[in-house]
Amino acid sequence: MAPSVEKTIYVGPFVHSKSLAELEICTKGAIGVDKKGVIAFVERDDVEGVSKKDGWENAKVVEVTDNGFFFPGFIDTHIHASQYPNAGIFGKSTLLDWLNTYTFPLESSLSDLPRATTVYTRAVARTLSHGTTTAAYYATVHVPATNLLADICLAKGQRALIGRVCMNSTLSPPYYRDASVLDAITASRECIAHCRRIDPSGELVTPIITPRFAPSCTEECLHALGKLQQETGAYAQTHISENKPEVALVKELFPGNKSYADVYDQAGLLNAKMILAHAVHLTAEEKELVAARQAKISHCPASNTALTSGCAPVRDLLDRGITVGLGTDVSGGFSPSILEMARQAVWVSRHVAMHDGDHAKLSVEEVLYLATRGGAKVVGLEEKVGAFEVGMEWDAQMVALESVPEGGERHEDGFVEGVDVFGWEAWEDRVAKWLFGGDDRSTVAVWVRGRLVHSTGRYRG
Repeated sequence: MAPSVEKTIYVGPFVHSKSLAELEICTKGAIGVDKKGVIAFVERDDVEGVSKKDGWENAKVVEVTDNGFFFPGFIDTHIHASQYPNAGIFGKSTLLDWLNTYTFPLESSLSDLPRATTVYTRAVARTLSHGTTTAAYYATVHVPATNLLADICLAKGQRALIGRVCMNSTLSPPYYRDASVLDAITASRECIAHCRRIDPSGELVTPIITPRFAPSCTEECLHALGKLQQETGAYAQTHISENKPEVALVKELFPGNKSYADVYDQAGLLNAKMILAHAVHLTAEEKELVAARQAKISHCPASNTALTSGCAPVRDLLDRGITVGLGTDVSGGFSPSILEMARQAVWVSRHVAMHDGDHAKLSVEEVLYLATRGGAKVVGLEEKVGAFEVGMEWDAQMVALESVPEGGERHEDGFVEGVDVFGWEAWEDRVAKWLFGGDDRSTVAVWVRGRLVHSTGRYRG
């Protein structure tokens, strides 16, 4: 299902991660994207003759505007689309109370499809406006609403992993749970089939098996979902060790297992296609097990702070060779912006460093890697997206920074929007200013597989 796009040359500065610790900042570049949305060439410095390349003479040219640069699209490795209306609403609650007070009532209401349409359309549009080109979504237990989310993502052109939430335990409210293990598996199969029917090649929309978390599922259900994953080859996603009372609850519910991670491992779910959200309170033995099974972790710093769950030891996870990406965890997290999560990840790492030493600190380069290439590895797309390399697909955003004029004011009313650049900053400083001060006003255009999926009035393409 290749997108219908024009051959296009994107001209101007570009920034992307070469490795966890290294950003490439090319101040004068040109990237050619073919009709399939695939990067055909990347030129640095000598860009004057790119439009005369053989076969590119009639290509469309898109130039960076407003003192900005091209950057890879963000990847949200953990977001509850069904919870978007509650973003920023969490009061003083902690995880288990928050679920019962805010989350389950909202999610259950999305059995109403007109309401679900409004919620999902807005959630997907918001993530795109913040530069998120790929998202691993949790929906609800409802098959029609989950399939609707898949349809919306496909129509809007966003890459998405769509998960129908499984929860059959009596700890889940009676008004919002699967009636049986058979019902959970049958409904999951229906959603998997729908995703594969509307996007047979899986280029944009793919299914993801989604046990909510161990306390919401019986042991029988988790094992059945493990068998379903093995049968279908789909990715899986769930939560792990988000807060201490949850960890204690898992120990009580699964006394025959050695640990929270072991619950998933014994069910056949701890593997290279499993995305574990949070991982705040894993033991050393659990970290070793996660690393050995090559499971991936979604770090959700804003949510962990909002619900007072704790500070995930990301440096330790990385040092152990565990793949980590960033998740907004809306609505435990208050924002659908991965850029916001990147700066929150810096702050969380500094809180960890106050106890564990400076080695725990994450740098600008590292959190931007987690937001792009790290996230791509988490969702299994590292060969396709996350950077600007020949053969990768053009999932990108155009970032605009505000050039401060002489006198300091740009508009008659004195209002100046966006991240201010005075002109004397080094490029590394401009990127840092964007990380710590940017928002959706800085994102003027977004592409997925070469297709323009979001733009603002500042985009002149």
